[in-house]
Amino acid sequence: MRAKRRPAQASEPAAVPRSTAWRWPALLLILSGAAGLVYQVLWIKQLSLVVGVEVQAVTTGVSAFFAGLALGGWLVGRHADRSTSAWRLYLWLEVAIALLGIGATLALAHAAAPFAWLQLRAGAVAWALPVLLVGLPAVAMGGTLPALLRAVTPAEHELGGHGGRFYAANTAGAIAGTLLAGFVWIPAFGVTGSACAAAALNLLAALGAYWMVRRAPKATTQTVPQAQVEATPRTGQRTLALTLYALAGGIALGYEVVWSQAIVQFLSTRAFAFAVMLATYLAGLMLGSALVARKVDRARDPWGVFAALVVGAGLAGLVEFAWLGEWLPAAQSVVSQRVLGATGSQLAAMCASFGMAAFCIVFVPTVLLGAAFPYVVRLSVDVSRPGSGLGAVLAVNTLGGIAGSVLAGFVLVPWIGVVHTLGVLAVASGVVALLATAFGTGVHRFARVAVPLLAVVTLIVAVVTPADRLAALLAQTRGGELVFYEESRGATVAVVEQGKARQPFRRLYIQGVSNSGDTMTSLRYMRLQALLPLLIHNGAPRSTLVIGLGTGITAGALLQYPGLEHRVVAELLPAVVRAAPNFQGNYGVTGDKRVDIRLRDGRRELLQSAQRYDLITLEPPPPSASGVVNLYSRDFYRLAAQRLETGGIVAQWLPLPTQNPEDTRSLVRSFLDVFPHATLWTTELHEMLLVGSLQPVTLDVARIQSRFADAGVSAALRSVGVASPAALLATYVTDRTGLDWFASDAPAVTDDRPRIEYSGWVRKQSFPPVLEELLNLSSEPQLQGADDALQVAIRRERANLHLFYRAGLDAYRGDRQQWLRDITQVMREDPGNPYYNWFTGGAQ
Repeated sequence: MRAKRRPAQASEPAAVPRSTAWRWPALLLILSGAAGLVYQVLWIKQLSLVVGVEVQAVTTGVSAFFAGLALGGWLVGRHADRSTSAWRLYLWLEVAIALLGIGATLALAHAAAPFAWLQLRAGAVAWALPVLLVGLPAVAMGGTLPALLRAVTPAEHELGGHGGRFYAANTAGAIAGTLLAGFVWIPAFGVTGSACAAAALNLLAALGAYWMVRRAPKATTQTVPQAQVEATPRTGQRTLALTLYALAGGIALGYEVVWSQAIVQFLSTRAFAFAVMLATYLAGLMLGSALVARKVDRARDPWGVFAALVVGAGLAGLVEFAWLGEWLPAAQSVVSQRVLGATGSQLAAMCASFGMAAFCIVFVPTVLLGAAFPYVVRLSVDVSRPGSGLGAVLAVNTLGGIAGSVLAGFVLVPWIGVVHTLGVLAVASGVVALLATAFGTGVHRFARVAVPLLAVVTLIVAVVTPADRLAALLAQTRGGELVFYEESRGATVAVVEQGKARQPFRRLYIQGVSNSGDTMTSLRYMRLQALLPLLIHNGAPRSTLVIGLGTGITAGALLQYPGLEHRVVAELLPAVVRAAPNFQGNYGVTGDKRVDIRLRDGRRELLQSAQRYDLITLEPPPPSASGVVNLYSRDFYRLAAQRLETGGIVAQWLPLPTQNPEDTRSLVRSFLDVFPHATLWTTELHEMLLVGSLQPVTLDVARIQSRFADAGVSAALRSVGVASPAALLATYVTDRTGLDWFASDAPAVTDDRPRIEYSGWVRKQSFPPVLEELLNLSSEPQLQGADDALQVAIRRERANLHLFYRAGLDAYRGDRQQWLRDITQVMREDPGNPYYNWFTGGAQ
């Protein structure tokens, strides 16, 4: 008997063939998905400034976004099935996203102070502010896919295919949005400009929907033939599919949490690395969904296939992780060199390296997870209610994902570690697969045998994979011995001992990336970071704030300065505090009751506390690291200036090798825009120090000499090669005039334009010109009360220090003979200097 031809739907243009009806909505979903990921990237950045970068705070804010998506999928999906025109509904959703997206971005840019004010007075009620700002537009975003599935009103035999294609299209857009945000829009347009660009994509999608509405002006509510209603899955099977997919969503987001900690030691802290990793993750989901979209509605055993995909994803992720070894960095190096040779671009080469790591760790499991989505659509969506059905699928998966990410990040990883957490998640995927084969209808015999077998293999691999797999790999790839290791909430923290037997040192690794250490070079610049501003301070400093504990060397140096009554340290990660005792030269700072260590990020400390300081010294990671540039922005310096006592000083670490000359000028311009009285000092070959104040700072020689004479201060500085007040003042480079000339008209770094975070990769050869240009600014310090003998001593110390720097530049240029001549003269002038000796292997 020939089936009746279904009449053309009013919500679908009659001229569009059924076989291609999905293509236009898929194109619109690409636009919508791209815009959605741009907003997500922007809002996560902004939330870190509003609620703080603590993992609990950001997770709470991001969960509000995903909860909005879930609520939108459920509410809009139900409404779409009752709508007379799903195309018109989709049109208004895109318009709402554009308006709410821009509004939320603008509001979040000014929400940090109101949130801090509310939190002090209303506690948890303050969270309503960020939750509403990111949740409301997310509700509209969550409804786009269900609305479009309802707009094409697929037949029962098309549900899985259309759902898979739409999911793949939306994910393809998300990949584009991830790459656009990180590589193009934020560097070019800033945060607000990127939000406007994303809104333009929403409006373009709305225009496409308007064109469809114009082609079908007389829309009516769709009535599905009874024969099709009877062909839909039974209620019990729909409930089972939704329940298992909610569990699978939790497992999948748990994987993402674990992968983000496991893969990062093969990446970088740069925003580009995270963009490449996320794009690879999404590419796997897209490819998996697209590959099965054509076959899903013809599959004879959808429950068996769904079960195999879920357990296969867990097993694949676990096996790939267990096989990680030094082969991966070697493969990354080969790929990077080939791309560099083909393109000449350091950025392209590094991104290829990141892509290699992401491909080897996350791609295969995400392909399998993406392929599971169309099967869930087929098993759970009622053809008479496609909008609400797909909305429910997306909602339960998203809610499960929120629970899974919280459970993995806050409970499992801190409790049992990354490796065992991955094992638990993989075994859980096996349990989900077993439930699918046990209670799903029509499961073939092959699936009933194969799926339990895969689950057993998964359990075996989970048990035999060593718990210290990641820790051992970190030590191997860094060429050292592991001293401390902790997989904690938000980050993995490690201390690795490296170097030769005669000059051993330890380095601090956060998320697999070196942050600092206790080499002589680090000891020198960190002690100067703390003590130099105090020695030149015009008043009698009583209170200090150090932002970033790290190895504890900067904060520990403050213990050597007499007269301080309040020493406050703001540190983000508790594991860093526990790691600090493993470093030499920090004077046991974490166990000293004179130091108040507060576990929060620097901006939150300044926003939430009204305490004022005589010195705020800033030593965060380099500004090129993802999210860190906001501690080098003009907005942050304004906040810091508000927390200074009269005559107070802000001391900003200025690393030189991590950014190009243009970016260094922007960093200096940001500082000068806030502090009218600024000077530049050189603290080490690769580091300098910006010292700024709202009031003039006079270099009073008698005061500096008196403070330097303190036994604790002089001992701390002599041990790093600063043996006298003359040696200290020899590190002076220039004043405000020289800095203004250097910064020129460079654009300042701001929270809205964090351009340095997205700058191209800096080659090793870029460092010498920056150092040479800054040293060429050198001028005589304006000293009060200096005699001729001191002036002569300062010039002698400065000449030798700059000669040492020239020797370092000789080494960068590969001129060994000139290096040998210069360093020999340096050692002849100052043979007992422990700083110079460290480089030559002499006595320390």
